Amino acid sequence: MIGALVFLLSVSSSLSPNVSALQFEARGQELLCKDPGKLLATISLPEPGNQRPAIHFDEEGAWTRIRLRWELNEALELDDLALSFQLHFDPEFWWAPHLAPEEGHVIAQHVFRSPALISASSQGAFILVPDLDICGQNRDTPWYMDFDAQEKRMVLGMSLTDVPEHVLFRKIPGMKLGPGFVDLSFYLLWLKEEGDLFNPWSTVSSFLWDRWGKPLYDQGEPTRIPLERYVEHCYAWAFDRWAQAVWQEFDLDGKRVGSPAFIVNVTESPNYPGHADQREFLSIWNQAWFSSLRAASGLFRYARRTEDADLLRRARLTLEFSLAAPMKGGLFPTVYRTDVDRVTIDGEKIHRPKGWETGYWVNGNRVPREHGITDRWHSVLDMSWTALLLLRWHEELEADERILPYTRAYADRLLQLQDEDGFFPSWLDPETEEPSAILAQSPQSSMSVTFLLTLARITGEKAYESAALRAMDALLRSVVPAGQWEDFETYWSCCRLGQDHLGKRFERNAMFKQCSFSIFWTAEALLEAWRTTGRDDYLAWGRRTLDELSMVQQVWQPPFIHIPALGGFGVMNMDGEWNDSRQTLFAELFINYGKALKEERYIERGLSALKAGFIMMYCPENPGVKKLWEKVWPFFGPEDYGFTMENYGHGGITSLEGEGMGSFTIYTWGNGAAAEAWNRILDHHPELLSR
Repeated sequence: MIGALVFLLSVSSSLSPNVSALQFEARGQELLCKDPGKLLATISLPEPGNQRPAIHFDEEGAWTRIRLRWELNEALELDDLALSFQLHFDPEFWWAPHLAPEEGHVIAQHVFRSPALISASSQGAFILVPDLDICGQNRDTPWYMDFDAQEKRMVLGMSLTDVPEHVLFRKIPGMKLGPGFVDLSFYLLWLKEEGDLFNPWSTVSSFLWDRWGKPLYDQGEPTRIPLERYVEHCYAWAFDRWAQAVWQEFDLDGKRVGSPAFIVNVTESPNYPGHADQREFLSIWNQAWFSSLRAASGLFRYARRTEDADLLRRARLTLEFSLAAPMKGGLFPTVYRTDVDRVTIDGEKIHRPKGWETGYWVNGNRVPREHGITDRWHSVLDMSWTALLLLRWHEELEADERILPYTRAYADRLLQLQDEDGFFPSWLDPETEEPSAILAQSPQSSMSVTFLLTLARITGEKAYESAALRAMDALLRSVVPAGQWEDFETYWSCCRLGQDHLGKRFERNAMFKQCSFSIFWTAEALLEAWRTTGRDDYLAWGRRTLDELSMVQQVWQPPFIHIPALGGFGVMNMDGEWNDSRQTLFAELFINYGKALKEERYIERGLSALKAGFIMMYCPENPGVKKLWEKVWPFFGPEDYGFTMENYGHGGITSLEGEGMGSFTIYTWGNGAAAEAWNRILDHHPELLSR
């Protein structure tokens, strides 16, 4: 019970001057939150069953923790218990981990990876963080957040939710509270310093890591097992136990080439009791996700270290495949595939791929077909990524006289494609080679920046450097400040929601649909631009971008996520994955920033991300995850050790019965990619992997 009291929270003298002591005043069913002399927010105080909450305030450094407790004498049917934060300033910037584009949509606790709500104006940044010590403890009263930029309102509450679309969350009726205590708790912060308004994620991401991530990291989470054991499982799975399904080796235009297949599924297990049924067409990719060349570079490092001649041979065969992509006018395809026949065996219709002798070159098929773009269109993103990996192979693994002429021919064509603002296009018509207007000025340009700067460093050609920095500056003028993280995955992967908002913010949330992939490419490009020029502004923008990326990383162990969670990554602000395989691609970038900035927190995040890449592997080293796999696929056994799903909880739902697991492995995005990251980081930062 609280009356018309004023709570003036004193802030310790150790706080930086950019943090104000928040004041709170209770008035009836409202709690007023003030910066001295200014009302920031009015917080509603619901009274379920006519019970007022007990309120307790704590100081945790710069943050104010507010704990509310209702004591209910009997069970209460209540569809929604919510605190509404009505803001009394005019935010120009909003951030949340997920979109809630219409009234009734919410940010369910399933996507509380690094949960926060941020609203900011030129006056300051108002930040709300749910209390992860108690969030989700009661499965019958799940938490959620919501925000409405048009109404200047934030919400923290409890409600049951469902997943009407992939992936949005919607409140549904049926929640019951009590009897007993019902707790809701959160942290608030008001920042006013110019640097905090430039980078509003810095303080909150540091708080989330230090408060919840760091203690788990210090305990050895998400795994205490030496990562080499997982790498051994991966390579034994791909090149021995599942080799018949995984490893592909054939002649292509008179050259012997090889690579693991793009994708395999549980029906291809040696233990599967039925007939194998190909999930997709048989193919080999050098695409932004699924890069055979990236995975092969890890295999090369491992084979060189262990003196394994057969694995070294296989890695080199994948380089041969990559260089076999026919180049015309500096452009080249990135996917080689066959078609699939549908046959009937024992009355069951299954898919069988045609042989490699029928293969042909295309490109990735995650494309905007509604705009006329198909897998025949050249992907600038995929070509730049492949060319960058070729340069890294040439520099770090084995010099090859074919690589520099190949990559220079592509780079020369890339410079011709740069538009007057500095951007590189995303797709080129296969006939005319004219750029599409779709994502013509997008953060996909960041990949070309990193490629060109790398080539400029190797060759000394200033034209490549100049073009790269023009593109970098173009991104800093528009894309990065606006948070317009739109790339091929944002709209043309599994979540195609929001295509009508391409290039536009969602009105209710004042945010773009965003993908973590393009945030990564841009943070990497900014670090390379700083290394090239020494310009501090590139490093400052890079840190800001990395901190934004940090808000997609998992920093705690939720009770509703039934696998080790620390360090893994989500995908975008309209999808449900935990422990997505991109985490091992991101890992070294955090380490590199940590060393450049002398910031241990980033190094810890990077190492956690690396470890998280092996959590979804079916093997004895992951006993809890192994049990979940066996609940879903009871025929799994030792022959399947190494099988790795690319993420967890993709559809927005998990359970102890195994819901949220999966049915396939993409070697070049899952286990093979994780193994590559371990091998690369071991070569570049050997002192860190002894931790």
